[in-house]
Amino acid sequence: MTPRDAADDHSANDGNSSGGSRWSDLDRPPLNATALRRALVRPGGLWSGLEVVQSTGSTNADLVAAAESGKAAEGAVLVAEAQTAARGRLDRRWTAPARSGLFFSVLLRPGDVPVARWGWLPLLTGVAVATGLARSAGVDTALKWPNDLLVTVGGEERKAGGILAERAGNDGVVIGVGVNVTLRADELPVPQAGSLALANAVSTDRDTLLRAVLRALEDWYGRWRTAGGDPSAAGLQEAYAAGCATLGRRVRADLPGDRSLIGEAVAVDGDGRLVLATEDGVQEPVGAGDIVHLRPA
Repeated sequence: MTPRDAADDHSANDGNSSGGSRWSDLDRPPLNATALRRALVRPGGLWSGLEVVQSTGSTNADLVAAAESGKAAEGAVLVAEAQTAARGRLDRRWTAPARSGLFFSVLLRPGDVPVARWGWLPLLTGVAVATGLARSAGVDTALKWPNDLLVTVGGEERKAGGILAERAGNDGVVIGVGVNVTLRADELPVPQAGSLALANAVSTDRDTLLRAVLRALEDWYGRWRTAGGDPSAAGLQEAYAAGCATLGRRVRADLPGDRSLIGEAVAVDGDGRLVLATEDGVQEPVGAGDIVHLRPA
C-alpha cells in the first residue's frame, strides 16, 4: 500500500485533467504527479514512490500511519495540494490556500546510522530545501535554528516555511516540509510570514521547485548516510552553519519548564544543538526550545 492508501478518501491529482475547481486560480496550477514520478522515482534512487492528493489533514500524519502499518517503504513521498490540519513545531497550526505552496512529507529509514545522530535530519532537510530553492527559484533561503526557512521581503526576514520531523515506528522518520510559494501579501496568516513570490523568486513553478528540493534532499541524505551520520565528515555541519541566520545573533531560547536563556548563538555542535554564549561567560548547548531572534541592543 502506498501513501495514497493512507489518504484514500482524497482523490489524487495527476495534473492530467483541466476540469473543475483545480484550475479556479490560474496562477496556481495543480502539480503533475505523473511527470514528478517520471523525474524522481528511478531504480537505485532514494525516492520509491510519489503520490499527490488534493487535500488531507496532514501529510505527516498520513505517512506516519502508513509507515507504522508497514505499508510505506523508505523513500515514499506524499504531497498535498492543501492541508486542513497541518502542524509545525509545538503543535502550531500551519494554514495556506490550496496550491499556494509545497506541502509534503517523506519517509526515511536510516537504520545504518546511530539513532543519536538522527537529530540531524531536520537540519539536513533545511540545508537541502535551501539548496533546492536557491537553484530553482533563485531565492536566498536562510535557516533559523532548528527548523524555520527564512526569506527576505522588503529588507525584512520573513518565515516562508518550516520542517517537522516525527518518528515512525522503531526504524523510521517522517519529515514534513511546508513552503509558501505564491502566497500574496493579503493572504499571509501573520505579518511576519513571507513567500517565495514576495521574495521575488525567478520561478514559482511548483513542479520545478519540488523536483529541485527532493533531488537536493536525496543528495544530502546520501552523503550523511555514507558518513555514518557524522555531520562533519558529510560536510553537513559546515553547510548548515554557512546558511544559518541564527548564528552570530543575540537570541532568546524559550526552554522546556518555562525557562529562558539569552545569549549569542555561536555554533551548532556535533549533536545539532545550538550553542549560546551567555553574559555569564558560559557556553550552553540548547537541544530543544523556541528561538527568538532579538534585535541588537
